[in-house]
Amino acid sequence: MGAIISDRSGRLLLIKRGRPPARGSWSLPGGRVEPGESDGEAVRREVLEETGLRVVVGGLAGTVERPGPGGVTYVIRDYLAVPAAHARDGDGEEGEDVSPTAGDDAEDARWFTHAEAVRLPLSEGLVEALTEWRILSPDQRSNEVRQISS
Repeated sequence: MGAIISDRSGRLLLIKRGRPPARGSWSLPGGRVEPGESDGEAVRREVLEETGLRVVVGGLAGTVERPGPGGVTYVIRDYLAVPAAHARDGDGEEGEDVSPTAGDDAEDARWFTHAEAVRLPLSEGLVEALTEWRILSPDQRSNEVRQISS
């Protein structure tokens, strides 16, 4: 599962993958759901581990399937989320920092405008998924979009 996290300015939080698959590409924070864990719990845990940020998880944005090693197919559910400090339900603390700090298997973690994000070396299929789910608008896709395969 993954997290599509936007801040108050509409920027998107991405991590630079520090390990395979797709090492060196930028992607959504996320990972595996541990046994006994709900998707929401997994999103909160993975985002905290990879970015140092607490988030409030919203609805399912969409699902993608990606090929893995040995013929395995990964089914990835991506959820909308906001930093807890920006949530209306009061989960965040007043003045809580929303500057990400890379951790776990993330080499880097940063906020990007949509225009900046589409110019990054992104994980395979990310731009298409975010466009299909209306996170990115079709006019933000350009010939400058570069993607790295896993």
